[in-house]
Amino acid sequence: MSDKSKVIKVKKNPQGDITDVMLDNGNVYSIDEAITMAKDDLIEGVNVGKAKNGREYLRSNPNGNEGDNLDNKPIF
Repeated sequence: MSDKSKVIKVKKNPQGDITDVMLDNGNVYSIDEAITMAKDDLIEGVNVGKAKNGREYLRSNPNGNEGDNLDNKPIF
């Protein structure tokens, strides 16, 4: 049994960028907090990528299931 949390919902800005995530424990974190937590291996199923402009972003681990993609998570 893992004690890591999973992202279950996301909040997006008008441009469609994820700004906040909700974990399965009900806690909500800004995307920057979630990136730090992912780096500390506290969130299951995600990793931190780096865009061409150098900005870090949160992404789902590849598993072939598009429903797991953060962009496809329910909105809160």
